[in-house]
Order: sequence, then structure tokens, then C-alpha cells
Amino acid sequence: MKTDRKLSDEAYQRLPRHQCRYILVSRLELECGAVGAFVAISRIMTISKATPGEGADWRNHLIDSSAGIRQILESTRRIAVLGIKDGVGKPAFFVPEYAQRAGYEIVPVPVYYPDVTEMLGAPVYRTLSAIPGDIDMVNVFRRPQDIPPHVEDIVAKRPKAVWFQSGIVNHEAAERFARAGIDVVQNRCLMVELGRIGR
Repeated sequence: MKTDRKLSDEAYQRLPRHQCRYILVSRLELECGAVGAFVAISRIMTISKATPGEGADWRNHLIDSSAGIRQILESTRRIAVLGIKDGVGKPAFFVPEYAQRAGYEIVPVPVYYPDVTEMLGAPVYRTLSAIPGDIDMVNVFRRPQDIPPHVEDIVAKRPKAVWFQSGIVNHEAAERFARAGIDVVQNRCLMVELGRIGR
């Protein structure tokens, strides 16, 4: 099959898949040489095998709009709280307590209190991956520099969203989550945002 280098994009899209592949390789060989074509095709194949959420659209998982936040909160039922603390006056206690009163199931994942087995009336887990069942959100109460050791554990659990509380920003971790297809909210108070939507 002889290919025309000036074949329009519209005509290209109408061709059967096997002809499209042939034309793509032929174009690359003409423009890049055989070795260049091989490298380019290899890169295309690598991108096509990327995990969901990877690629140019990963930034869509960085949520900062009111509508996006509302959507996360309204679709969430079960929240794992990483870094939950014991003590009425601490945000890492009264924020998840508020969410629990608002009707969410809270799963405590403390990093302190090694002897504690229950918080807010629920069993304690030491890692996200140890939690049975699905998790909709991981609410993070950890300093930005303390987040990296938890990243792979969170990714392995595959929550729908990760929420960094007020004052917590870690762009590297956020990008890792977003590229894994996980929605990320940074520097927002869960309790405040629940109040905004009337919860």
C-alpha cells in the first residue's frame, strides 16, 4: 500500500485501524528513519499501556473548585483518617468527629498511640492497606514532610480521593496520587467544606 504523506487528518481518522498503523509507521520512517520510527513507536506503546490517570489529563485530578469539592464530599461514604489524634481540642480529633456526626464512616489510622485499638468507637488500623473493604477518602493529618512514607500505602489502597487538611501542601505527593487516578484536595479543612454544603 502506497501512502501519501499529505493525507489529511480527517481522512486518516476514517481509515481502518490496521491501515492507520501502517500509515503512521510509514510517516515516521520517512521523517525519522527506521531507527527513529522504532523509538517513536516504542514510546507510543509505552504511553498506551500507562495506568489509568497517567498522561496529560492527570491534572484533572487536582481538585480546587467548589463544584469539584462538593462532588467528592457527596460521593464519599467511608473516610480513613491518617494521623488521627486523641484529644478534644485537636483538629485531628474534632474534624473527623464532626464528619462522623455528619454521617460518614470514620476509619482511624493513627501514627501515634501504639497501644490504642479503638478511636471514635471504631477499630484502629496502622496502615491503609490493612483496612478491609474500599475507602472513598483518605483525610490526611500529617505535616508535608511526613507524607512521603505513606504515599505508596495510600496508592495501594486506591481511594477515590486524598484530602490534605488546612496548611498541608505536598505537590510531589499530590502529583503521584493524581497520576494514579486519585482525586486530590490540598490545604482545605474538611469540616469547613462540609459546613459549606450543609452537612
